[in-house]
Amino acid sequence: MFELININSLPVFLLILVRVTAFFVTLPFFSYRTIPLPFKIGISFFLAFIMFYTVESPVIIFDYFYILLIVKEILIGLLIGLIGYIIISAVQIAGGFIDFQMGFAIANVVDPQTGAQSPIIGQYFYIIALLFLLSVDGHHLLIDGIVNSYKFIPVDAFIPFQNASITEFVIRSFNMMFLIAFQIAIPIVGCLFLVDVALGIVARTVPQLNVFVVGLPLKILVSFIALFFFLSLYIILAKNLFTTMFDTMRSLLQLFGGA
Repeated sequence: MFELININSLPVFLLILVRVTAFFVTLPFFSYRTIPLPFKIGISFFLAFIMFYTVESPVIIFDYFYILLIVKEILIGLLIGLIGYIIISAVQIAGGFIDFQMGFAIANVVDPQTGAQSPIIGQYFYIIALLFLLSVDGHHLLIDGIVNSYKFIPVDAFIPFQNASITEFVIRSFNMMFLIAFQIAIPIVGCLFLVDVALGIVARTVPQLNVFVVGLPLKILVSFIALFFFLSLYIILAKNLFTTMFDTMRSLLQLFGGA
């Protein structure tokens, strides 16, 4: 029962703790400022404590290679969480596309979760996506991802950074993020494009009408009506977004493991 006190197990436990802590630094939802730092440290410690008894624990000693193992664990945790954050950032990029067409591009708000400025519609979509993630226990799946990472990348294994497929995979993930953002924004942006075409026709047929005065409130009204009908479709797109995020994280783990 008190095998944890064995000093020979301390290097393995520290490696697990480093990976879990680095994972929570960049992971969506768990890395936000609104979550207290003591909670992040506590959940990292207790999760590493539980995982210590579930993963294979080879004999590791403190030497020069141990420093490389620590660096490797930090990189794994940061990159896995970062790739998930990149995919879910497609929501805010889509909101930026919509805000630009609505005329809200200049009216950014400060995101209290990340401390960065974000578009209004993007923040609205992002909150809905996070609530949907929590409602389907997606945060449990994120934690399950770091637990299953040891099936692909053992504690004493190194990452094959010379593998060119890892770089290609990251580039494809960036490409996928913009494609998802375009899919989310295209219904609203398409409606606003038709409004711009209609206003252009009106400006040519009725020169006395000031299109710039009428166009901005009209585009805002059309945008809100389109958003009202778009919400049901957005939930489906958010579900596909989270599926893509989990699949991307798993594929990156497989590449790190040399699969």
